[in-house]
Amino acid sequence: MSELIQPVKDGKLVQTTTSSGTGSSQRSNELDKNAFLRLLTTQMKYQDPLNPNTDTEYVAQLATFSQLEQLQNLGTISTNTMAFSLVGKEVVIKTQNANGNTSYINGRVDFVTITGNKTKLSVNGSLYSIDQLESVISSEYILEQNLPGVPNKVELLYDAADPKDQSFNVKLGAGDTVADKVAIILNEKLIDMKYIELKDSKVIIKKEAFEGLENGVYRLIITFNDPYLTTVTDKVTLKVQNAIPKDDDSEQPGDDEQTGDTEQTDPVNSPEASGPTEQGSSATEGAEADYKDNTENADQGGDAI
Repeated sequence: MSELIQPVKDGKLVQTTTSSGTGSSQRSNELDKNAFLRLLTTQMKYQDPLNPNTDTEYVAQLATFSQLEQLQNLGTISTNTMAFSLVGKEVVIKTQNANGNTSYINGRVDFVTITGNKTKLSVNGSLYSIDQLESVISSEYILEQNLPGVPNKVELLYDAADPKDQSFNVKLGAGDTVADKVAIILNEKLIDMKYIELKDSKVIIKKEAFEGLENGVYRLIITFNDPYLTTVTDKVTLKVQNAIPKDDDSEQPGDDEQTGDTEQTDPVNSPEASGPTEQGSSATEGAEADYKDNTENADQGGDAI
């Protein structure tokens, strides 16, 4: 207890250091029960003998320090609980070297270790104090950032009078979601792969893929061959201009031919069909006349009998 009391000389505290077999003693800077005992001992040592502190004041001070200690313990438990919940999550650790330069380390928390009042996180094989924790990142966010896609909106222009290949930049992804091929749907039809070329992060569509398109704006659907088959539908558009419009009258000769064939094969209105119909009518009239003659002859023969 004697090392807790500093000697006074000429009205000033004399700073002294003590040593032991295990090295110099280190005082705790935490406000706990030990700090209260040191404060109480010093207060009792230098209190006014004519006006000493009462026991009530000591009890009130002890209660205050007990509340403070409980709050500190609660904060430690909360910190440890948060640290345990970080296992398996992506975090950003802020580090600072001896020169004062700040750097950031991204990685996943493998495990948490607690030594005394120190809580440390294992990230990328190294231990870092939880006080160095900068941010926590969701796994879904990391996945979305690693997926392939089209970073910016692209408006392609195809001039049918001066046809040229069209190209735009894409992001092929990272980690386990890297893509190395793309498929493109244009005007509800899949473009033949022989017209699509992928160089690094640039997609090139050959001009032959746009032949036959009419003037207008088309939306391109881009699909990557990553494990999730990422599809982008709202980033790339194609505007076609100076295309030669199709002639709508080109189908009329075919319609006339079909009409002519119908008229030629009409058995009712054709001249050839009318002849046999008239002949059939004459034959019917002749048969009726013969029937009448035979009937009259039969009647005359009956009279004769």
